[in-house]
Amino acid sequence: MKLVIVIPDGCADYPVEILGGKTPLQSANIPNMDRIASEGCVGVSDNVPRRYTPGSEVANMSLLGYDPNVYFTGRAPIEAAAQGIKLGPFDWAIRCNLVTIRDQVMVDFTADHISSPESADLLKTAQEKLGSPSLEFVAGVSYRNLLLYRGSSATDVPFSSETRTTAPHDLTDDSVADDFPRGPGCDLLCGLMDKSQSVFADHPVNQARIASGKNPATNLWLWGLGKTPQLPSFDSRFGLKGAMITAVDLLRGLAALVGWDRIEVEGATGYLDTNYAGKGQAAIEALKKYDIVCVHIEATDEASHEGRVDEKIKALEAIDKHIVGPVHDALKSYGEYRILVMPDHPTPVSTKKHSHGWVPFATCGTGIAKDTASTYDEIAAEQSPTKFADGWELIPRWIAGEL
Repeated sequence: MKLVIVIPDGCADYPVEILGGKTPLQSANIPNMDRIASEGCVGVSDNVPRRYTPGSEVANMSLLGYDPNVYFTGRAPIEAAAQGIKLGPFDWAIRCNLVTIRDQVMVDFTADHISSPESADLLKTAQEKLGSPSLEFVAGVSYRNLLLYRGSSATDVPFSSETRTTAPHDLTDDSVADDFPRGPGCDLLCGLMDKSQSVFADHPVNQARIASGKNPATNLWLWGLGKTPQLPSFDSRFGLKGAMITAVDLLRGLAALVGWDRIEVEGATGYLDTNYAGKGQAAIEALKKYDIVCVHIEATDEASHEGRVDEKIKALEAIDKHIVGPVHDALKSYGEYRILVMPDHPTPVSTKKHSHGWVPFATCGTGIAKDTASTYDEIAAEQSPTKFADGWELIPRWIAGEL
């Protein structure tokens, strides 16, 4: 049995007026996703418990079959795992975005998709000016970076599970005045965020970006902190050897934590210009070695955060053409297989933010009973009786062929 999961991140949406009241999924030309729906079944899943903000960290943990109520400790430690960073018993990882804030408004949570070399240069300066033996800035990919707090004892840690932060992508075009960190350790985090503004103000990287018409990285935004979660391996739970194909550290980190190998694809960017065809071919090659392959695509989520419905539709069509279609065809050559297409959470283009709520899935293959659906979209899926109010229950049932 060969299994494939395709995650078009944040593709679930609401009806859009300029699309004639249709959702992007309904409007996109996605014959291969529709084929999965027509050959198998559709349904809905709710991947984020209401106690959590609807972030990709909780949603994807749930989507992979792990109950976030049991295992989730924060986003940043998952991304630390992606970089092979070992956290000690008193260490915390903190997500460190480079953002553009003007007049207390979150203008751009990506600092105009700042490049990784530019980001590394800014973080080097942040380490020199703001770092210490217990505070280590770690460059990641583009605007996505980390701050590590190295504690020496239980009493040396200022944070706790009561520390609250806000994801910058949930503040797009909004005032940030009421969304700075709060609770234990907030003084430290807020102080670093405030000081970063003067540290970056005249930095050569920002001067060059302004001169070229790009948004500068005006501030550090600290959020998503936590300690390393302890997840049982996927193999120990299901007896399956897995691999992850993604361009973002969050999914790389989840893969590392559940014991999956990670396959890197040249030209995979985590943005609209990602190498869709490369990801599809990498998945087909991976099936020769692995029992289960997961392909994650960030582009649909990024288009939503920018409010670009046209780009969201283009991304969906590229995923359908270059990933879902070829991979499904390759799977059929193995005889016994299942393929599942499902986003982690909704990201409506109207709000530009992650949202709680149902996401549609489509699946077909060995042991999957055919229903009456002929299309893959939110409306068709919501009409299905197949619903998972606790999203982490879907994957175990899917693997067992019990949908």
